[in-house]
Parts: sequence; structure tokens; C-alpha cells
Amino acid sequence: MARLLSNMCSIQSVVPESYILPLERRPGQQVVPPCETIPVIDLDGDRNDLIQEIMKASQEYGFFQLINHGVSEEQMKNVMVVAKEFFDLPVEEKERFYSEDPNQTCRIKTSIDFAKEKVHFWRDSLRHPCHPLEENIQQWPENPARYREVFGSYSMEVRNLGLQILDLICEGLGLEPGYFEGGLTQSQIMSINHYPPCPDPTLVLGLPKHGDPYTLTLLNQGDVPGLQVLKDEQWLAVKPLPNAFVVNINHMLQIISNGKLKSADHRVVVSSNVARTTIASFISPSVDVLIEPAKSLVSEANPPLYKCFTFGDFIPTYIIDTHEGKDPLECLMIRS
Repeated sequence: MARLLSNMCSIQSVVPESYILPLERRPGQQVVPPCETIPVIDLDGDRNDLIQEIMKASQEYGFFQLINHGVSEEQMKNVMVVAKEFFDLPVEEKERFYSEDPNQTCRIKTSIDFAKEKVHFWRDSLRHPCHPLEENIQQWPENPARYREVFGSYSMEVRNLGLQILDLICEGLGLEPGYFEGGLTQSQIMSINHYPPCPDPTLVLGLPKHGDPYTLTLLNQGDVPGLQVLKDEQWLAVKPLPNAFVVNINHMLQIISNGKLKSADHRVVVSSNVARTTIASFISPSVDVLIEPAKSLVSEANPPLYKCFTFGDFIPTYIIDTHEGKDPLECLMIRS
């Protein structure tokens, strides 16, 4: 448990050596400009306009911010308050969920894969499945007392929102209605991330450059900046907007769209004087579902760009390639 940053950061005056990145991977002192062009999409608009806006953003950036999405401001704030309360709990309370075993469904950990990685990342995270809710909620923390109630209702609302977005994407791609129902969205995972203040943020990252391996991510990033998106080989800061979700296209959606949509690389930087807590909701395929470019999107003139595979087979490769700084989709591409 001494590995949890949320337990030991208040007494640290220097960055532990095991968290210091190689020079070429550090964020350094470079000023990353805020991105003023990442689309902000109002979900309370004309459906046809929405589809066009989402498709354009998903093709050009792989990211957009979503407002007027139907999840109440109170719910967005409550879930953030409870998330922060969890990471403020005494050591012994969090210890019950600490594990480095990836097969433990509800667990808190530090970094990504502490035991195997060469350098660690400045993040604690509590991660657990959310769907079906009734099958998973009993594994969740009971302290803070409101955790299950607040996160339970929030997870259902976010899932419905994610499916609504995928329905719009489905129509935008010209796929048959209901294409993303079933196995492609069978799973939902919640990752509550906590990035404590760091003595020297120029030496570390909260999360390294990566793309998400699932179908769709909806991020409640609160009001503290830290998320950066790679666009045209330049890092751009994603400015937090009140009561907004950051939505990003994931690897599986890029493959299903046969490369029409973009799964953008992103990373997280940390601060020297303020903690950052975020709540990421991943809409994910089941492990046994077959992933391939949608058949209606491929033809002799537009051949498939990716091989066919199961999602469960992809994840171990994704983890290794991401740690090594490789593109995990590279090995899935069909060479002409």
C-alpha cells in the first residue's frame, strides 16, 4: 500500500527515481497551447446537424467535448465529490481494494502495471466494471457511504449517453440500425483516476501517450486541466468546460469504421500545486466478440485496412505495445 501516491505525496519533496521518465518522454517545460479548435458539440440540437458535427470531429480529431448531454450538473458534481472523498480515505480503507492482479475486477492501483513497467506514472486509479449494474455493484466500495448510490446512477446515465452517441455515429457511417448493440458495447468499465500534486511535473507523466483500446470513452475531467491530445504531431491541451464530457473515439471504433474515424493519442500531465481527479467511462466490447471493419464499409474499391480478431486477443498485445511506445494497431493492419 505504500505504493499508492495518494498516501505518500504529502510527505514527498522530490520525485522518486522510479517515476522519472527518460529525457525523450518527459513533458519538460514546454508550454502546451490550449486547443481552441477541438469541437464543442451541443447534444440538444438538430439530429442531422449533430451527426455531421460528430462525424467531422471524429474524423479530424478523434475527440470532442459534449454539452447539454442530459446528465445533470448535480450528478456530474456529486460523482466528482465522492471520487475525491474515496482518495482522501485513510490507508486502511483503500487497502482493502489494493491489488496488482489484473483479474481482480474491482481494485485500486498505482500507475499502469507497477510490477512490470520500467518507469511508473504519477497516477492512482480505482477501476471496476459497471454493466450489468446489478451483477457488479456489490463489489464496489461501501465507503464513502454514498459511493454505490452515486456511482450506480451515474454509470447508468453515462452508459445511455454513450449508446446514444454510438447510435448517431452508426447513422453517420451508414451502418444498419443497431450495429453497436450487443457484443460491441456489452461491457462498461469505470476508471476513477487521481493525480496528486507532484514536486516536479516536468519529470513525470500521469499517463503516457496512448489511445484507448475500447469502443468509446466519456470523460468527466472536472475543472483541473491536464489532458493533452496529439494533433498533427503537436500536443494540445484540452481545456475543461463546466458540466461537459470529453468524448474520444477508441481503437475498436477506428477499426470498425475501416479507418474513417480516428482514435487519437493522448496523455496526462500533472501539477505541482493541485490534485486532479477524473472519471473515465469506457464502453467496451466483450472479450469474445469478433472485431473487424464493418462489411458494408468495405468493397473492392475500399478494401479492409485491418485483420479480423477477437477483442480478448487484442488486449494483451495492446498493453505490451503501449508500454513499449509502439502503435498497437500496426500489427492488425493488412499490408497490400
